[in-house]
Formats: sequence, structure tokens, C-alpha cells
Amino acid sequence: MKQTLGELMRMSRICRMVIATCLGSFILVIFYFQSMFQPGRVCCLSSFCHSPLDPSGAAVLHQGRRDQVVDACRVNNASSRKRRVLTPGDLKHLVVDEDHELIYCYVPKVACTNWKRVMMVLTGRGKYSDPMEIPSNQAHVPSNLKTLNQYSIAEINHRLKNYFKFLFVREPFERLVSAYRNKFTLKYNSSFHKRFGTRIIRRYRKNPTQDALINGSDVKFKEFIEYLVDPATQHDGPLNEHWQTVYQLCHPCHIHYDMVGKYETLEEDANYILRLVGVGDSLRFPSYAKSTRTTDAMTAQFFGNISTQQQFQLYQLYKMDFLMFNYSKPSYLRLD
Repeated sequence: MKQTLGELMRMSRICRMVIATCLGSFILVIFYFQSMFQPGRVCCLSSFCHSPLDPSGAAVLHQGRRDQVVDACRVNNASSRKRRVLTPGDLKHLVVDEDHELIYCYVPKVACTNWKRVMMVLTGRGKYSDPMEIPSNQAHVPSNLKTLNQYSIAEINHRLKNYFKFLFVREPFERLVSAYRNKFTLKYNSSFHKRFGTRIIRRYRKNPTQDALINGSDVKFKEFIEYLVDPATQHDGPLNEHWQTVYQLCHPCHIHYDMVGKYETLEEDANYILRLVGVGDSLRFPSYAKSTRTTDAMTAQFFGNISTQQQFQLYQLYKMDFLMFNYSKPSYLRLD
């Protein structure tokens, strides 16, 4: 009887330990996802988080943009939870300014040339004073700016936790058309014609000329869209940065950005950041040529001969960018 009672007591202790262990694991999992998706907090390569820096009257606007990103990541948790930890290789688009403790994730076709110029002024320690004095090709030389993937894991974690992080976004299809116009309709971009144009023409054009197969310099927008929605393109590897999604370039479901600037309010948002970090009196963001920019009306024209099926496929490809950054589904799409 005593032996049986002792065994029962031991079993009871074991059961309590198992229950406590399971409950602890459950609490740990809940804490992980709460910390990952709670507005104003984020898990950045490890479990530490921090509050946003935004002391001005624009706090409501920018908090709303941050909350929009968090909400979109939560709704799409199947994709955003799939990869819980970033690697240094994911961080090559995050430009670091040590002097002002800034991290800027650059997105091609969202004023990134001028932002890189500004970052060169900020990191140049007096070498530059006017961003527009820096040739555009120099702004894209990798050695002129340091990116976060060049640091150790401990250094990456420290900077993600403590530095002010920002990015700029743009209406996804307007950005896409801008990329097409720049890379496939301008003669000086022969490297893109050779690298992507020849492949696109070979795959999607019926009876191409020999010149088109060799030079790839006359890719049609419809052919470009066929290339993007083709599953074979996804199997080839990540999309080129000029038409890759912001979701994949900057990882906003993993990295908490203190500010999400928009191309539509570029100068206002950019100069706000410069004031916020204390350089607004000495440095202004360059104005841009509105006459040459890709507009919504222009984008609608480009989508005029894209089939309903391809429009749907393309929207699915860029859906997270639409949702995270609060861009409405374009009225010119025929998705019903």
C-alpha cells in the first residue's frame, strides 16, 4: 500500500512537471508572436524590441503607417511567420550611417538615387555638402556606402535595436511601370537588355527577329508582365531588385521601421526625417523632376492590354506591398 501511494505521489509530481513545462512553452510561443506583431515592437534577428522614435506632431500619421504594416503582417501570418529569423544576406539593402545612427532600406524606383546621395553626405564627414554634386553613378557604387550585411551578428542586432530605421515606398504598379520604362525603353540600359531582354523575348515572343534575340532592346510591357507572372521566373531565383517587392527587399514583417515614407509625399517625409535626426538646417532633400515621373494615369495606359488573368496574377505577386503600405487596389484592374 505504501509503495502504491508513493508511486501515485511520484506520478502526480511528474504530471505537474509536464503540465508546467507545456504551459511554459505555450507562454513562450505566445510571447514570441505578441512581440513580433504588437504595434511599436518587433523581433529583429533576436528577441529584443524597442519603441519608435517620433516626437513631432506628425506622430499620428507615422504611427498609423507603422500600425498598417503590423496589421498586414498579422493578417498574412502564414507567409510572415514562415521565416522567423533573418540572415545577414537579407540585409544588403539596409544602408548604415554610423554618425547619425540611421538605417535606410533603399527600394529602387523610389527616389533611392537621391537618398543614397543624401546618405553619402551624412556619412562623408565633410567630403560632400550638396547631394546633387554627387554623380548618380557614384551613388550606386557599393563601396561608397556601408550596408548592414557587412557587420557581425552582434553588431547587426545592436544597430537594429538602437538605430533609427526608415524606408520609402511607392504605389506598387506605378513603381513597376517606372522600372519597365527605365530599364527596357532607354537605349543606355543595354546591360538590362542583354541580361533580361533577350531572355524575355526568347521565351514570350513569337517569331522574334535575330536582332531582338541578340540585343533584347525592344521588350514590350506585355512580355515583361508575362515574364513576371511565369512560375519559371520564380524558379530562376529572386526577382531583380528593380521589380522585387518591398516586402522581400526590406523585410518589414521582421524589422520594425521607425518611419515609412511615401513617394507621393517624398520631399515632405524626407525633410521631416532630416529634421528628426538633427541635420534639417544644413541639409535638404533634393527636388525631383515631376515632368518625367511615371504617374497613375500613365500606369493605367500600360495595363490596358494586360489580360484579366495576368492582372490577377500580378496583383497576387505584389499584394503584400499593397496591403502593408495602404495602397488601394487600382481602379483600372479587371479582377472581378
